[in-house]
Amino acid sequence: MRNTEKRKKISIGVEDFKEIIDKDGYFVDKTLMIQELLESNAKVILFTRPRRFGKTLNQFMIRRFFEDEITEKGEKVDNGYLFDGLAITRCGEEIMQHQQRYPVIFMSLKSAKQDTYALAYMELKKRISEEYKRHKYVLQGETLTMDEKKRYEAVSAIADDASLYTDALGFLSACLARYHGSNTIILIDEYDVPLENAYLHGFYDEMIGFIRSLFESALKTNPYLERGIITGCLRISKESIFTGLNNLEVDSVLHTRYADSFGFTEAEVKTMLAYYALSSALPEVKEWYDGYLFNRIEIYNPWSILKYVNDRKDHVTQFALPYWSNTSSNSIIREMVGEADEEAKEDLETLINGGTIEKRVHEDITYGDIHQSQDNLWNFLFFTGYLKKISERKDAAGENLYLTMKIPNTEVKTIYQDSISYWFDQRMKATDRSPLLHALESGDCEAAEDFINRQLMETISYFDHAESFYHGFMAGLLTNIGGYRVKSNRESGSGRPDIVLQTPNIRKGRVIILELKLAESIADLEPAADRGLAQIEEQRYAAPFTSEGYPDVRKYAVSFYKKDCTLRKAN
Repeated sequence: MRNTEKRKKISIGVEDFKEIIDKDGYFVDKTLMIQELLESNAKVILFTRPRRFGKTLNQFMIRRFFEDEITEKGEKVDNGYLFDGLAITRCGEEIMQHQQRYPVIFMSLKSAKQDTYALAYMELKKRISEEYKRHKYVLQGETLTMDEKKRYEAVSAIADDASLYTDALGFLSACLARYHGSNTIILIDEYDVPLENAYLHGFYDEMIGFIRSLFESALKTNPYLERGIITGCLRISKESIFTGLNNLEVDSVLHTRYADSFGFTEAEVKTMLAYYALSSALPEVKEWYDGYLFNRIEIYNPWSILKYVNDRKDHVTQFALPYWSNTSSNSIIREMVGEADEEAKEDLETLINGGTIEKRVHEDITYGDIHQSQDNLWNFLFFTGYLKKISERKDAAGENLYLTMKIPNTEVKTIYQDSISYWFDQRMKATDRSPLLHALESGDCEAAEDFINRQLMETISYFDHAESFYHGFMAGLLTNIGGYRVKSNRESGSGRPDIVLQTPNIRKGRVIILELKLAESIADLEPAADRGLAQIEEQRYAAPFTSEGYPDVRKYAVSFYKKDCTLRKAN
């Protein structure tokens, strides 16, 4: 019997706080965030955090605490028990008097990912309609006029009239406030998803116009608003979504107040690991999923921690895996690698080798600006969790913020490495490599060396695992070239040559053996190549192929030092 059977379940992918509590799921208590919200003077707060860092779960938690929930039939729902034993209940009457006191509008925009504006717009109308239906009990009272009820029912039925939706949230909040006798809390989750999608599919201006109108009616000119809470990955303000919203407070990874409200602190991770008898795994967990610094608080990736613990406790795996990297296409990294100029390539190499870079960072981001300069891309990578802050400074004028940044952890590092590998593979498919093959077939070491050096200068390299990098680099150059089969580190003779190119036919075929060596310095390039040739002979790499009947066996050694190489052939 597993010793974890009686422990709380880990709810993977469950975003509703109520479902986690009702099903006895493991919950990392973030309820003190509610106290911070109540003590804040901000009318509207925008929280920006990387994806999968608990934004949606926190929105559901906030909703369940504040909402005076009523079913469609008009029956009151008591959610007070959900918070039994949690930290918020120890904050006193001044805080707890707000529990289940307000009507709440909850809107998630994360599903608006369609290819056209018409389809994305329809998806948003459906989400608005669903929220109207959730509160249809307001139609039962006398607080709405006949015209207002007709308007309410039209929105619920997804009417064609576009004017009904530009201020749909403002109108709904008014209906709810009049019915409940309390102003409305409006929660908008993943607000930037439809904007990113619209940018990618070419209808950005249309979508920004609708979202702006929707937000203005709900958050700017709304006398029935108690408080608004918005979540997303980025702060997008140049497009004037929040223009005139003087009551807006922005909380990003650079701010202090809610630094520990998203993601897991080290204390929370240690508690969780101990609960599931996995305390010994802390060093591995720290290497793979730690590294974020929200203000001055060390934060772990919560999605990866939950997945890791869930797998380890059930013996699904014994090792850390890149869970967060598999939740998205990570296309932004691939795009950056593909568009990188020489300076950006050097920065990427520095980062992958564990170094730091310093870049100007600002919170106002537009999707249209991301590709205008490399600096904008670094900015984007920081706020979306692909880089972490080490330190910060202001320039001499005190106007611009500069951050020293690095890759947060091993998990994120794999995303960069995989993206670089993908870029290199795509680049090789488009590169004419016949000159390299011709040089190897004819024994022209100088031509082969020149070709390899040109490719080295163009690629983005990392040297922390140098042998594997150069092996992958050469294998990528030689894969699917000239009808040869490429074999890597296969048994041959009394040892293993690094790379073997072998024709399928034997009688008139050819074998090309390449042994790769790492030089300790520029001066060591040629001696290293000589050591490679000596190894080929000492280990008798050619013997199995000559014995098999291949008439032509070529033997080469290639030595590398950073972005230089030397190629030598056996006589």
